[in-house]
Amino acid sequence: MIALIVAILIIVLPFLASAIKIVREYERAVIFRLGRLKGAAGPGIFFIIPIVDKLFKIDLRINTVDFPKQSVITKDNVSILVDAVVYYRVEDPVRAVVKVANYNYAVVQLAMTTLRDVIGTVELDELLAHREEVSKRIQKIVDEITEPWGIKIVAVTIKDIVLPEDLVRAISMQAQAERIRRARVIESEGERQAASILAEAASIYANNPIAIRLRELQTLVEVAKEKNMVLIADTLRSDLSSLGFQMAAASLSKDQQGGSK
Repeated sequence: MIALIVAILIIVLPFLASAIKIVREYERAVIFRLGRLKGAAGPGIFFIIPIVDKLFKIDLRINTVDFPKQSVITKDNVSILVDAVVYYRVEDPVRAVVKVANYNYAVVQLAMTTLRDVIGTVELDELLAHREEVSKRIQKIVDEITEPWGIKIVAVTIKDIVLPEDLVRAISMQAQAERIRRARVIESEGERQAASILAEAASIYANNPIAIRLRELQTLVEVAKEKNMVLIADTLRSDLSSLGFQMAAASLSKDQQGGSK
């Protein structure tokens, strides 16, 4: 009797163990019974009929796929290498199992093909300047195609764009030429402003000889300080006296003109 019970337990326990299934919070189980779809189950614990039921566990978390660099030709016939990443998640586990044989492989292949197609419609300058917009175009196209599969494309990101070496050198030379051009423009603008200031100063000095003489004396004093030179007092005195007479004459002339008015 005991031997019979043990034999029954040996047969029944594995059967019962295989009937108990546990699905985590981020998973769903798609169940087929005798080849026909029964539905999705989980999360938690549930029972199936061994041999009769077949179960597929589907992860609902975001999947990240970094597919290999693609050789792509842009609209202006530039051959480049593009490295991209696609982020997606399963929204409907039943459709993901029923509608496509291998949804992960299908999503990757579709994203790679769409990337080549979209980049082929834009020029290199546009791709480099608007990489994010190009990525969103790829995401939108792939998402529309995978929606019947129960797949949601969260994002498609272009990580890296590798340019041909000769093109890199050409871009570097162009950037250097642009920097030189800007420097020359700034230098020319500075020279123009300096010339304008000098012209204005020359006009002032031309109408005022006293100002010219004062500037000469100021320059003489500054040069003497820098060179540790000694100025002769008599020379300065005579210059200042002459300058004083000129200023007095100019003031008297103005007074006379004012009185005549």
